[in-house]
Amino acid sequence: MSIILEAKNIRKKYGSLEVLKGVSLTVNRGEIISLVGASGAGKSTLLHIVGTLDKPDSGEVLINGKNPLLLKEAALAAFRNKNIGFIFQFHHLLPEFTALENVCIPSYIANGNKKEAEQRAKELLQLLKLEHRIHHKPNQLSGGEQQRVAVARALMNKPAIILADEPSGNLDTNNAKDLHKLFFELRDQLNQTFIIVTHNEELADMADRKISMKDGNIIAPGA
Repeated sequence: MSIILEAKNIRKKYGSLEVLKGVSLTVNRGEIISLVGASGAGKSTLLHIVGTLDKPDSGEVLINGKNPLLLKEAALAAFRNKNIGFIFQFHHLLPEFTALENVCIPSYIANGNKKEAEQRAKELLQLLKLEHRIHHKPNQLSGGEQQRVAVARALMNKPAIILADEPSGNLDTNNAKDLHKLFFELRDQLNQTFIIVTHNEELADMADRKISMKDGNIIAPGA
C-alpha cells in the first residue's frame, strides 16, 4: 500500500485551550478510516487541518509527499480543490444550480473544460444512481439524494482523499445506511481514500481502521 497522507505531531491551540496535543496519523491509498470520540475530542479540528482548512501551531501535513501548508493562499486553495474532497453533515449545495451544475463547481473553480466537466459530472451522477435527477435543483431532491450529489461533487476533481465530517448525521436511518454502503462501493470501484468523522457506531465499525480520540490525543490508533 502507498501512503497518501501523513500528519506528524500536529498541535493546535485556540486561546488557552489545547485542542490537539501532538497527533500523528498515516493513511494509505484506498483506505477508509473512521475518527471517533466525544464532542471536543479534536476530531473535526484534525480533519480541518489535514484538509488544509486550518493550520496547526506546529507539526506538518503531507499529502502525496507534499506539504501544502507551505503554499501561499492562492496556491493552497488550488491544491485543496484538486487534491481534497469534502463532505459535510449538511450538503451545502447551491440552491439556484441543478445537480449537474453543483457537481461541476470544483472543475469550474479549477478552470476546467466545461464540456469535459459536464461529462464527468454526468458519469458520477450515473455512478451514484442519480442520472434521472441531473437537471433537478436541490429543493427538488430528497435528503439522501442531496447528500449523494454532495458526494459526486467531492469526487469531481479525482481527489487524493475525501474528508467527511458527520456525513450521515442529517439523514434518516435508511438513507444513512445507503450512504455508508456507497462509501465502500466508491473505495472498491475507484480506490478512493476516506477519513470519516462520525458518531455513527455502525459506520465507524465498518471502516478499515477505527481511530479513537480523547482530549486532543489519539488513544486507539486502530489495527
